[in-house]
Amino acid sequence: MEFIGILCLILIATTIGSHLSRRLGIPAVIGQLLVGVLLGQAGLGWVHPSILVHDFSEIGVILLMFLAGLESDLSLLKKYFKPGMFVALLGILFPVFFGWLTGETFQVAKNEAIFFGIILAATSVSISVEVLKELNVVNTKEGSTILGASVVDDILVVLILSFSLSFLTGESTNTLPVPLLLLEQLIYFLFIFLLVKWIAPFLMSFAEKIYANSAVIIMSLVICLGMSYLADLIGLSSVIGAFFAGIAVSQTSVKHEVYRNAEALGYAVFIPVFFVSVGLEVDFSNFSEQLLFIVILTFVAILTKLLGGYVGAKFSGFSTNSSLMVGAGMISRGEMALIILQIGQQSQLIETRYYSLLVIVVLLSTLISPLILKHFTKKVYTDSSQS
Repeated sequence: MEFIGILCLILIATTIGSHLSRRLGIPAVIGQLLVGVLLGQAGLGWVHPSILVHDFSEIGVILLMFLAGLESDLSLLKKYFKPGMFVALLGILFPVFFGWLTGETFQVAKNEAIFFGIILAATSVSISVEVLKELNVVNTKEGSTILGASVVDDILVVLILSFSLSFLTGESTNTLPVPLLLLEQLIYFLFIFLLVKWIAPFLMSFAEKIYANSAVIIMSLVICLGMSYLADLIGLSSVIGAFFAGIAVSQTSVKHEVYRNAEALGYAVFIPVFFVSVGLEVDFSNFSEQLLFIVILTFVAILTKLLGGYVGAKFSGFSTNSSLMVGAGMISRGEMALIILQIGQQSQLIETRYYSLLVIVVLLSTLISPLILKHFTKKVYTDSSQS
């Protein structure tokens, strides 16, 4: 029963942390992560990583990625495909290359340096959306391009993460020869297409006719957890299954009902445990020695996304200020980078001494991104209104 007490403590603390964060005008995820730091080995030492904390956080990651898939607006992707593709591709290539280069400069192991780049490639557009809503520019061409690019970015980063894990670690949960393993994964992605097109709509329609409480929600969770399990079974990351399950369900008529209930389930219990579990592992013992590394990698994290988005938008015919606004909208790493970081640590791709430093880099880039986005948004729309 000890875990019940720990769970109560986590839920109370993360609720307070989220409230205080929002009152201060910073993302709630920052408050939840800081709660983990406070409760873990770097703070009070009241909560320690355990099997149940690990299992709850795993479910939290799966639900978080399922919600990300549900939120993905494929109609936006179609409408702003060209600028979104350019912005997303360059917003991934620049961070991956310069993240790897920074790791190499600090003599980090090659595979670990590559994974640094993958972490920096992530974008969490939810924080940018809050800023765009606040400034009433969500439906502008820049706002829509940021949203469209984030859909492409999420899909590509999840794919890169899944395919890179087995190559970087040299391990796989599957013992098949590589050609057969790749064939299995190809079949899995063909199954995803069938799931989005026919299987998910049929299953969700069938669930609506079942005389059982919460049948629609249960069916959506079965799709989510089943796809996650299958992905893990063939050597892919479980998050890719959850993400594409979310995309599949988002194409059905019950999308909003599923999102509302999955969000309540996830954020009430499992997702706070995930963010706290990330903070539990943070250790500030070598912080002062690695301050230069933190500063440089944070600079690289911000600049590469800004530059990637800027160049991608410029290719698509945007003005200089509009391109900078799009680039600024892609900077925030938030929960996406934390998920990748956690997966990297569990796969032993991240050394303990770098884990805490990368958490700090994600925190700093997430905190700074709204300020940069507000600056360039005001330049675009204040200047245009005055001219």
